[in-house]
Amino acid sequence: MSLTTHSLSFAYQTGQTVLHDLTLDFGRGQVIGLLGANGCGKSTLFMNLLGIQKPQQGKVCWQGAALGYDKRSLHMLRQQIAMVFQDPDQQIFYTDVVSDIAFSLRNLGIDEVIIQSRIDQALAMVDATSFRDKPIQYLSHGQKKRVAIAGALVMESEYLLLDEPTAGLDPRGRQHMIDIISRIVAQGKRVVISSHDIDLIYEVCDYLYVLSHGRLLAEGKETDVFQNKTMLDEAGLTQPWLVKMHTELGYPLYKTEHEFFTTQRRSLLSQKSIEREAV
Repeated sequence: MSLTTHSLSFAYQTGQTVLHDLTLDFGRGQVIGLLGANGCGKSTLFMNLLGIQKPQQGKVCWQGAALGYDKRSLHMLRQQIAMVFQDPDQQIFYTDVVSDIAFSLRNLGIDEVIIQSRIDQALAMVDATSFRDKPIQYLSHGQKKRVAIAGALVMESEYLLLDEPTAGLDPRGRQHMIDIISRIVAQGKRVVISSHDIDLIYEVCDYLYVLSHGRLLAEGKETDVFQNKTMLDEAGLTQPWLVKMHTELGYPLYKTEHEFFTTQRRSLLSQKSIEREAV
């Protein structure tokens, strides 16, 4: 399932060009990261990928064909590409969890037995089963985010677009989000993440696009992109702390915090064992 853009440019009615000549392939990795300072065009790019906005030049392609912007074409597209907004209140409309998650499926006329099965699977995927019967108004911000993701997952889309998935989350909620992304990927789905959480992007993504003022500044494997400090400075970005440990202190390049501390703990225990034997 291929999602690409070709020489895509987009400008608002004010004349401000937000995206410039972008040619991107979102099949280059299982989890694609979109990086850039505020105003670089990440959210506008998401709106173009969903067909909510239409580029003045270039095109978005799904399965090798340019998007059609008629109602039927967009309806079919959004069954394959789902998005979860930064603020879950923007896409949660019901007062109870199950009705909100079921809305899109019922709108498609899916059999109720299938709907209930998909709801159960989606709730389990996002660790939301324990509060499935709790009124939406009493859910925390993080719980609402999980409900919004579950509402996207029941569509069984091939691509999930996540806009700032860890914004407003505490450390536990952030780890929940990392776990959820891992489960989605394990099902063979692709995820595209736009985020200012540099450490999250480094940990979960395997290919990155860096935007600056709506232009593509860099792309590549996350380990390569984040070691290019000159480019990151130009984009107004910083290195993840694990990459800083590598580039500035000479540590091996670790992918996750768990990997780093596990390795360091083993090294420390080994060193203590050698010292005891020397005594």
